Amino acid sequence: MSGEGAPALSLDGRGLRVAVVAAQWHQKVMDGLVDGALSALKEAGVAEPSLVRVPGSFELPVAAAHCARAGYDAVVALGVVIRGGTPHFEYVCQAATDGLTRVSVDTGVPVGFGVLTCDTEEQALDRSGLEGSKEDKGREAAQAAVATALTLRPLSP
Repeated sequence: MSGEGAPALSLDGRGLRVAVVAAQWHQKVMDGLVDGALSALKEAGVAEPSLVRVPGSFELPVAAAHCARAGYDAVVALGVVIRGGTPHFEYVCQAATDGLTRVSVDTGVPVGFGVLTCDTEEQALDRSGLEGSKEDKGREAAQAAVATALTLRPLSP
């Protein structure tokens, strides 16, 4: 889900157990992403979502997998990777993306993807949901996770 063309979702997440797994790098951006996700979950009626903090985006998949295996109905993964002067950016972005996809597919638990992969800090701030931001990717990731969990609910045995 992204900016222009995003669906208008009306979500009733009452009864869902949701974990928000969030990296700690780039604290200002992360504060906005976490606030947006928690606000969206509250609006959807999700009672007491769990907040799990990990050092960085590379660590998101293992924490998300643990939450999925612990019985959460959905996981919201939040992180920020900003391009630097080495290939580190590509490695971390690829590992986080592949790892979170694997968690979702292997466990059947939806993972809302809120990992910002930006060229600059300004781009990250503009997507963080903070005052003056153009987008709120934390909110969007939480809504996607809840919407997918609700879609899958009647399909489960």
